Amino acid sequence: MDAKNLNFQFFSKEELQNLLTPIISKLEIIDRKLIKSTPSETKGYFRNKDLRKKFGLSANSIIKYRELGLLPFTKIGDVYLYPIEKLEEVLNDNSNWDLF
Repeated sequence: MDAKNLNFQFFSKEELQNLLTPIISKLEIIDRKLIKSTPSETKGYFRNKDLRKKFGLSANSIIKYRELGLLPFTKIGDVYLYPIEKLEEVLNDNSNWDLF
């Protein structure tokens, strides 16, 4: 890129604040909506497809972890449901976060 083609525009502090204020307020709205949606999600259940998508597990790994007792589940008919809250406990219990 040629330096002659570069156009710089300088803004005063007030002009920059006027440009950023609407963006920040929209981000705050999005943040509040995300916070509201999180608690209802944690009371739900994952299905096999959710575990594959969210954690990158294969169908065989899910079956193996279930059989080994590593994954808490509920079975209704042929459908396996994994309580999100219990999976979070499993993740926390098997983490090494306390080392950091």
